[in-house]
Amino acid sequence: MADSSFDIVSKVERQEVDNALNQAAKEISQRYDFKGVGASIAWSGEKIEMRANAEERVKAVLDIFETKLVKRGISLKALDAGEPQASGKEYKIFASIEEGISQENAKKVAKIIRDEGPKGVKAQVQGDELRVSSKSRDDLQAVQQLLKGKDLDFAVQFVNYR
Repeated sequence: MADSSFDIVSKVERQEVDNALNQAAKEISQRYDFKGVGASIAWSGEKIEMRANAEERVKAVLDIFETKLVKRGISLKALDAGEPQASGKEYKIFASIEEGISQENAKKVAKIIRDEGPKGVKAQVQGDELRVSSKSRDDLQAVQQLLKGKDLDFAVQFVNYR
């Protein structure tokens, strides 16, 4: 019997992020507590830019955006938001969406699988993803449960299960 396998990836659906951003922008434009404070959220190249006239307000904009991301099924581990920065009379927060598993994170996950996973499970780094293979599908499911239980500092999804 051939080995079964799956890939561990860290990807974010760009359209879902866009939808969450648009929903947050709509809520900010309609909410009473954001009237007249210059609050906004928008794409700025590859980053997301949030603005308001006070530090607390710009943090509230970030909070609304995070809520919309969670409702759309996007892990907050993929969102890398900076600290509020004063820019003239307004405050800004720049955030980016992290995708792909870095080499060092892939090695950490491979080590977890080697040390704590079932015997006979192999993990190979392939670019910005990790291929996990084994003769037993039950072992692969055990690895998925193991990784879901770990508190990794990046979002993971399991794809190409075969």
